[in-house]
Amino acid sequence: MSTRTAGVRVVGGGEAQRQSLLADARSYFASDRRRTAQSLLGLIWLLDGGLQFQSFMYSKGFINMLTGLTAGQPAWLASSMTWAAHQLQHNLAVGNTLFALLQVSIGFGLLYRPTVRPALAVSFAWALVVWWFGEAFGMMFMTMASPLTGAPGAVLLYALIGMIVWPNGRPGGLLGLRGARTAWCALWLVMAWLWLEVPSNGPGAVSSALEAAPSGMVWLSSLQLDVAHAIQGAGVPIAFVLGALSAAIGVAVAMNWRAKQFLILAIVLNIAYWVLGEGFGGIFQGGATDPNAGPLFVLMAYVMYGLVRYRQPAGPVTEPTPAGHEVAVAG
Repeated sequence: MSTRTAGVRVVGGGEAQRQSLLADARSYFASDRRRTAQSLLGLIWLLDGGLQFQSFMYSKGFINMLTGLTAGQPAWLASSMTWAAHQLQHNLAVGNTLFALLQVSIGFGLLYRPTVRPALAVSFAWALVVWWFGEAFGMMFMTMASPLTGAPGAVLLYALIGMIVWPNGRPGGLLGLRGARTAWCALWLVMAWLWLEVPSNGPGAVSSALEAAPSGMVWLSSLQLDVAHAIQGAGVPIAFVLGALSAAIGVAVAMNWRAKQFLILAIVLNIAYWVLGEGFGGIFQGGATDPNAGPLFVLMAYVMYGLVRYRQPAGPVTEPTPAGHEVAVAG
């Protein structure tokens, strides 16, 4: 009996220890919505760093991918991107390794509480570099940008989310409550405008985008093709509907009108875009540098979901701390 009792005590002690470890991990990485978003953003940066270590990134194919974005761009943008690609080509192994290590460092910096601020600061600068030289500003200066394929660019969302979750103790981080809602609204109004542009609103535009989407998996290719064939010729009404929904999502959240419902709609739309139009960012096809915009839009919606409970106040508002207390913060 004593052995059984001892055995029970060992098992009970082990279970208690596991629960304690889980509680400690939750407290460290997900103590509140802001900290959870920081941790998730860190994991995405780590994924980006890992993808940058792919053998493709050390080949001429990576350089060709960068220079391939210059076609149809304004002269100043095309020339700057060509210059950057040629500079990288001179010592691709060292340059690409530094790129990968920088992104890994940002990821670990976001996971480690004491280095969240410097990691975010570095990520802002790096996001601008990548958005310019690696994404050509989301292809918005030429007639190829579409929300279905990730416009206005995934890396722009890294910076916006980082600003909103900056650890300064107030809703909206560096942007503040009003700034965060304005940024969200501007982002979705740009997407609404892109849906009405020529690449997205032709009769066969949406189906063509799905047929050309990256895949790397048989079931995903079949799904993309089936949906593309089902909507063949219906690109114009689809573009107008999705453009209207995008505008509504932006304005409703900015005005805090049924914002939670519209944020859920935003998540559903971007999951659909990520699967059908972005093909999980092309990760399973090879050569992807990030998971594309879908997961970042979902993460940003998650962050905004925690802000819609606030009303823009005349004075200070309260925000819960990880310990559950409330402190006065500026709106």
